[in-house]
Amino acid sequence: MAADDDALKDLIRGAGLRVTRARLTVMRLLSHVEGPVSHAEVNASLTGDGWDRATLYRNLIALTEAGLLRRVDVGDHVWRFERVPESNHAHVEHHPHFLCTACGDVACLPELAIQAPASAVPRALAAGQVSIQLRGLCDECIAI
Repeated sequence: MAADDDALKDLIRGAGLRVTRARLTVMRLLSHVEGPVSHAEVNASLTGDGWDRATLYRNLIALTEAGLLRRVDVGDHVWRFERVPESNHAHVEHHPHFLCTACGDVACLPELAIQAPASAVPRALAAGQVSIQLRGLCDECIAI
């Protein structure tokens, strides 16, 4: 067993969950991907390992409810899941994402700052209760 697996097991236990093979597999996968991935992408990545879709979905939800994963919708009505940085478990921080309107790839973006007069924005924006999603063509699709 890899040292990474030991750390993931400790993380799962620390969130108050039992360590199962499915949870460990999902956490391992999400530890090695860039950006948020959909349930379908998780399923496709683990197809050869004998997992069924329902088991993977239940574990994505359990890990999300425990605060180890974050569920995001980038505006295309597809829930995607990403790891919450270990230093962030107590406070789930949202960050902006970029959605390619051609291929559907989603990428995490660095923190962005938006400045607007308080009188010109909804209270939710002023309170930081919004998410920022940018859409456009990714580098690969813009070259086509």
